[in-house]
Amino acid sequence: MIILIATLSVMVSFFVTQSILGSPSTETVKVKSVEKISETITPPDTAIFNEQAINPAVKIEISDSATE
Repeated sequence: MIILIATLSVMVSFFVTQSILGSPSTETVKVKSVEKISETITPPDTAIFNEQAINPAVKIEISDSATE
């Protein structure tokens, strides 16, 4: 009985997945080719990356010690 139930559940799951996913097609598909990445490095924008910018990597603690 267990083998029968397992066989039926495998068959049902196979047909359900085939109806959802479909069968793989044998047609050829054209895709865009990727352009080569250049090896030159452009300098960062000085408006964003400057000496006075806030560093998000620095841990900042906000405390209420000034009111004590």
